Amino acid sequence: MVAAASVVVAVGSVTGTMAAVGDGSGPDTARPAATSSPRPGPPPAAPSPTPSATGSPSPEAEASPRRRASPEPSASRARRTPRAAPASPGLHLHPRSQVLDWVRAHPDDPRRAVIESRIADRPAAVWFADHSPDTITARVRAVASAGAALGRVPVLVPYAIPGRDCDGHSRGGAPDLDAYDGWIDRFAAGLGAGEVIVILEPDSVAQADCLSAGERADRFASLARAGRVLKAANPRARVYFDAGHSGWNAPAEQAGRLRQAGAASAESSDGIFSNVSNFHGTADEIAYDRAVLDALGGPPGLGAVIDTSRNGAGAPADGEWCDPAGRKLGRAPTLSTGEARIDGYLWVKLPGESDGCKGAPGTFTPSYAYDLAR
Repeated sequence: MVAAASVVVAVGSVTGTMAAVGDGSGPDTARPAATSSPRPGPPPAAPSPTPSATGSPSPEAEASPRRRASPEPSASRARRTPRAAPASPGLHLHPRSQVLDWVRAHPDDPRRAVIESRIADRPAAVWFADHSPDTITARVRAVASAGAALGRVPVLVPYAIPGRDCDGHSRGGAPDLDAYDGWIDRFAAGLGAGEVIVILEPDSVAQADCLSAGERADRFASLARAGRVLKAANPRARVYFDAGHSGWNAPAEQAGRLRQAGAASAESSDGIFSNVSNFHGTADEIAYDRAVLDALGGPPGLGAVIDTSRNGAGAPADGEWCDPAGRKLGRAPTLSTGEARIDGYLWVKLPGESDGCKGAPGTFTPSYAYDLAR
């Protein structure tokens, strides 16, 4: 996915983390995220593996405008009043994921120590990629409350917008925007009162060219509403909107879309996220995100978070998005970046969950994880 962030599995979305599935009646368990549409009847209250996310492997994606590199963003200066660093002690490591399941099941594998110490022990996002209004509140509550009990900040990814991935490999989500609005209401009801980070709908703003003007306006209105609902339900929730990445839309263009989606309003937004399931270098993303924030306007408190899970070697020169060779882990997840307006480096996609080339989309592939980690 040079541009998009997805390939879902049953409850997944952009292939590559842990996704929450289940009926909310039992312990959280991670499920592989890898099918084009959510699969029925997964185990209770289980965050599912993060949807992998480097774009749709379908042939039509190759020619899609979203895969075009946009002009390189120029670095923009930070605001005169830097944002205060988040007060939270750290990010929450959810106890169930595909990589943790693999580590527990393979105590004698020679790759285990490297994968465990460099990937499994790092906090990653939990994805909610199926439209399951009857269970979503309980599943979100299970993850949010676990983080709050430990004084840690969970990262949650709602990924159920209708028409996601432009009906590509990660198609799925709610049947229409009315259903999506209801699902978000129930998602918000599970957030509790502790601090949480919400990565709202990867690709939903950057990848909207497949929609008509009217459909795009409706989607953006629904996203703005979602931000308001999430922050009203839990004032300590920090909600970030989709900015794509530094090789996609130009900063001014992306800011215009984000403004329509409510990202410039303090009532619905804490800022933007970029590079989900992609490979662009952290320095490029910092410059790009600051340029987008400058063009976006809005209150001075808006910031950005960056997915650094697989960007340690930068993006491949040939634009390959599907499990490209030679990549490596990026900066460890943290809410203390030392960079003005950059609120965190997050692992939104879990390293080692395939985009669909080294393994089935969204499933943990130990050989790929080992290559990234070593």
